[in-house]
Amino acid sequence: MNLIVTILEQGLIYGILSLGLYITYKILDFPDLTVDGSFPLGAAVTAALITRGVNPYLTLPVAFAAGVLAGICTGLIHVKCKVRDLLSGIIMMTALWTMNLYIAGTANVPLFSQQSIFKNDFINGLPTGIKPYMTLILILVLTIICKILLDLYMQTKSGYLLRAVGDNHVLVTSLAKDQGNVKILGLAISNGLVSLAGCVFAQEERVFEISMGTGAMVIGLASVIIGTSIFKKISLVKTTTAVLVGSIIYKACVAVAIRNFEPQAMKLITAILFLVVLVISMGGKKKVKGNA
Repeated sequence: MNLIVTILEQGLIYGILSLGLYITYKILDFPDLTVDGSFPLGAAVTAALITRGVNPYLTLPVAFAAGVLAGICTGLIHVKCKVRDLLSGIIMMTALWTMNLYIAGTANVPLFSQQSIFKNDFINGLPTGIKPYMTLILILVLTIICKILLDLYMQTKSGYLLRAVGDNHVLVTSLAKDQGNVKILGLAISNGLVSLAGCVFAQEERVFEISMGTGAMVIGLASVIIGTSIFKKISLVKTTTAVLVGSIIYKACVAVAIRNFEPQAMKLITAILFLVVLVISMGGKKKVKGNA
């Protein structure tokens, strides 16, 4: 039971990250490596604020805002400085490594003795029976809020323009809109969600570690691909829901694999899983083209 709860907690946290990757990978078709820096950015901001006595719930919007700024910087480098999308992400990811060290003050900040959204006076006062599941409940609520807000945004005029940039940028130009600004907005929202995921992750794990963002993009992409591949023929399931389910499935696969291998094999297992996911995804695309 504890394993299932852990999988759900981790899966939903990375589900928030995957929602951000869904915007850049599926909508904008933008390979944004900023994610590996904006995920620990949220954790660094959280660690800096919590250790200074700031209410842990206030770290959520602040971390999101920090991620938004990181995404805007990536967008400006790409759009205004005319740097290629992949290189823009690499530049920002590299810069964020140093920024995260400056923000947190050190490469490792333990938060075990600090209050968090999962450990505070209110949570401690709840009935004993519900306490073991409060972390999962809070993460689930945050994830659902992010999903609903993203779904609502996608139904707005700005959301339609965002999707149009990835599908048909000529349409955006014909509407007298600057596609560059729309890209910057998409990157801002994406990295805001990723940074928020880092904030929640740091409080759930009760520690900030400078390298905690390594491989975040791989996890997010794998989750998006798994979810969208499984539910691509089920129109009733929204893409954002599919992405969240994909994140949980991915984390479940990793958890099962880790139970049968040594901990140091985790990166290799992650790489193999991602490769399998990509092969399956590309196989599906070729099959569709062949049928056409």
